[in-house]
Amino acid sequence: MSVEVVTLGCRLNLAESEAIRGALADGPPTVVVNSCAVTAEAVRQSRRAVRRLRREHPHARLLVTGCAATIEPDAFAAMAEVDGVVPNASKTDPALYRHSGESRDRSPPGALAQVSAQVSAKVSAHHTRAFVPVQTGCDHACTFCIIPQGRGASRSLPVADVVRQVESHLALGVNEVVLTGVDVTSWGADLPGAPRLGDLVAAILTACPALPRLRLSSLDGIEIDGLLFELITGEARVMPHVHLSLQSGSDMILKRMKRRHARAQAIALVERLRGARPEIAIGADLIAGFPTEDAAMHADNVAIVAACQIVHGHVFPYSPRPGTPAARMPQVPPPLVRARAGELRAAVAASRERWLASRVGKPAQVLAERDGTGHGADFAPYRLPPGIAAGSLVTLEPTRIVEGMLA
Repeated sequence: MSVEVVTLGCRLNLAESEAIRGALADGPPTVVVNSCAVTAEAVRQSRRAVRRLRREHPHARLLVTGCAATIEPDAFAAMAEVDGVVPNASKTDPALYRHSGESRDRSPPGALAQVSAQVSAKVSAHHTRAFVPVQTGCDHACTFCIIPQGRGASRSLPVADVVRQVESHLALGVNEVVLTGVDVTSWGADLPGAPRLGDLVAAILTACPALPRLRLSSLDGIEIDGLLFELITGEARVMPHVHLSLQSGSDMILKRMKRRHARAQAIALVERLRGARPEIAIGADLIAGFPTEDAAMHADNVAIVAACQIVHGHVFPYSPRPGTPAARMPQVPPPLVRARAGELRAAVAASRERWLASRVGKPAQVLAERDGTGHGADFAPYRLPPGIAAGSLVTLEPTRIVEGMLA
């Protein structure tokens, strides 16, 4: 074992972990935990990962980075298993990893800096699509979220740097690129002229005509600009898969979350998207049991699954995150939170089952994964016949559904 990087949390962390691997490639045996702080449970999982990895690699240097380590640097530095804490802003800087194998120094947390333009274009041996971070940080203040404390203000990677990364991945044979970030749709607000995400997507498509598939990670629907809407609905190389940061289907809960959209706006956006490109598959993040949520608010949350035909649902049972305004609000009892999360997941599962059934008998281009599965342009899951090379694009016509996958 020379280098092991364990990633928790978002796709941005996943992309940054590739740069960390590159930074450590020529160094001593090292383990890095790229931590997450989106919930209190995510922090606990990060701590458990640290303890487990120390047991598995007793003689390796063990470093912790990511949002949890940046928000709580002293707590992670105090863990006996940890040799150093690297702040988010510096996690892709090779200089911070050039310590001797015997070092047990605590790397002091630093101020957040501009998002690194040096994220590695090396493709992980574990992934068949390339994750390109284009933005980090967040300028909003959702009451449940502590990530701005770990990532700082929104910072965007300039167009030329993004295009270079995409070109590097294409040169390595990648067939799908995913643009990631903390708040991807805020990309460009801090750059000269304040370009919008649609401008970036258009620039990538123009500069990289050989790119077969461009996918976008979670979007804030209220920030989708006109050009981006046109490209999502009218450009074949932009995947028909929109994952929205909805968080709730209740107007009162959205207000208490300090979200910037209303229920009706989310539904209208989905209707416009589907009206322009009927094959678009909708995903969404939804939180169950947010503080003050009553039965009627929960019913609105469940009902938005059908209203938006959500087929890729990420359901999170709310848990208080110390340091956030929501943690100080009247809490829903944990057993009720879990029950409501179960109802939300059941609603998504039913919507997804109907959607998958509608895909049977329809040819689709599928990106092959390394585990014998694959994903269509709309991110529908497929079970592949044997002999298909990972990372390749193949056209399949499914005849049935097997264990939640088209086959």
